[in-house]
Amino acid sequence: MKLDFEKEGGLVPAVIQDDLTGQVLMLGYMNQEALDKTRLEGLVTFFSRSKNRLWTKGETSGNTLQVVSITRDCDNDALLIKVNPNGPTCHTGTTSCFGEEEAANRAAAIRFIAQLEAVIQERRTNPVEGSYTNFLFDKGINKIAQKVGEEAVETVIDAVAGKLDTMKGEAADLLYHLLVLLSASGLELKDVVAVLQERHKK
Repeated sequence: MKLDFEKEGGLVPAVIQDDLTGQVLMLGYMNQEALDKTRLEGLVTFFSRSKNRLWTKGETSGNTLQVVSITRDCDNDALLIKVNPNGPTCHTGTTSCFGEEEAANRAAAIRFIAQLEAVIQERRTNPVEGSYTNFLFDKGINKIAQKVGEEAVETVIDAVAGKLDTMKGEAADLLYHLLVLLSASGLELKDVVAVLQERHKK
């Protein structure tokens, strides 16, 4: 990875992004030594301009940033580092130095659904012994559809009764079984979302 460290006096900016949510967490600066240490150890290390030394994020707080990927920009003078954060990134105790907590939480929820769908698809392609998902696939469309109907009814019953705590669990079961049904039918969540997007345009 050849970067132009000389352009900014030996340092390049590094934008830190949560790999799961896509939220921008912070901005730091790296010299070649900091980048090498980051790549070697898998934890984000900056060059601290105030301390005038290398500084591994979380070295005192424990709120480290585990590296997922490192990408340079088109001019070779900036980095985008995707991470899995271990705790809040900002020294104020918030997830990001730029705020936007609610938006990040919503994004995390949506991305988790995508991850869950990917796991379900993987189970369909590569079955795992003892997997409930594979049990459903083995039973076939009728059984899966039946489970979707059952979970839908239970969700509705809890909603009408105002039992929000148990409704969350039933809704989770409903969503999971719906994803399995889509996969068993040869569909993906994006196919459903495309319909919603088309309706929204109208």
